[in-house]
Amino acid sequence: MDITERLFNRRWGVFTHFLYGEPGSQIPTEQVRRDWNLAVNNFDTEKLARQLNDVGAGYYFITIMQGQKYMIAPNETFNRICGTQPGEACATRDLVLDFYQSLSKYDIDLCLYYTGDGPWKDKVCGPKFGLSDPRGSVTADFVEKWSSVLAEYAQRYGDKIKAWWIDGCYDWLGYNNDTIKLYYDAIKKANPEAIVTFNNGVQESCYKWFCDEDYTAGEFNDLNVIPTQAFYGGSRAHILAPLGAKLWRSRGVTHDYAYLKDYVKNVNRAGGFVTIDIYIDHSGNLDEEQLNTIRGL
Repeated sequence: MDITERLFNRRWGVFTHFLYGEPGSQIPTEQVRRDWNLAVNNFDTEKLARQLNDVGAGYYFITIMQGQKYMIAPNETFNRICGTQPGEACATRDLVLDFYQSLSKYDIDLCLYYTGDGPWKDKVCGPKFGLSDPRGSVTADFVEKWSSVLAEYAQRYGDKIKAWWIDGCYDWLGYNNDTIKLYYDAIKKANPEAIVTFNNGVQESCYKWFCDEDYTAGEFNDLNVIPTQAFYGGSRAHILAPLGAKLWRSRGVTHDYAYLKDYVKNVNRAGGFVTIDIYIDHSGNLDEEQLNTIRGL
C-alpha cells in the first residue's frame, strides 16, 4: 500500500515540537540550555509510545530541530560543516532510532520534521551553512550543505521513517521547485517509498507547493479547515494544526472531544488526514488534558 494511503487510512496522528529552550519540564530550562544532551537522554520513548497507543494515534511526528543548532540525533555531516563536536549541537543519543524501536511495538508509524532554513538563529552555525539572522534568500551553497545533513539522516533511517514534513521552504526565502528538489532527492534516494511535503507557510486552504510532493503541508493555526478535495494536483489533502490554547507546542485545548471527533471525520470524508500538534516537555511528557481530549478519535 502507498504510504500516503496508509496514513490516510490511519485517519489522524500526533505532532510534537521537542526543541532546545522550550519551557515547562521536569528538567529546569537553565539546565537544558547548558546541556542539550540532558533533555535528549532523559526522554522516555517507551512511555511516549504507550501514551500514543493508549489514545489511538496512528502515526507520530517529531521535530529533528527548528531554527537552532540542537538536533535530536547524531550527524557527522553537520559537525563537519560547523566544526562542532559530538553532543555540542547534535545529541549523542540517537533519539530517532529509539522512537522507532518504541513505536514499532504498537504499529505506530514514525514521521520526521525538518526545516528548509537550517540553524539560522545560531550565530556560529548559521553563517557556516550560509543562512543567518536576519534571513535573506537561500543560496545554492546553503541548500547543498543543508540537504547533505538531511541526506545523512535519510540514509541512516531508510524505511523506518514513513513521512517527512519539511518546514521553512518559503517562496520569500527564494525556494522554488529547483531548490526544493535537493531535499526531495535526498529523502527519495534513501527511501523511494517515503512520502514528503514542503511548507510554504500558513495558507487559506490546502494546496500543492512542490511539484512532486506526496501530500499537502496543510499548516493552519486552528483545527477548522476542511479540504475541498482529496487531492491537489496529485498531493493528498493533509491538515497540520495545534490543539493548544496558545497555538503551537502549548498546553490546554481549543476544542473538546466531540468537536474534534466530528472534525476528523469531516476531513476524512473529504479525503484528507489530520495531524494534531500537542504539548511535550523536555522529559517527553505529554499534556494530560490534551491526551484525554484526543483519546479514541
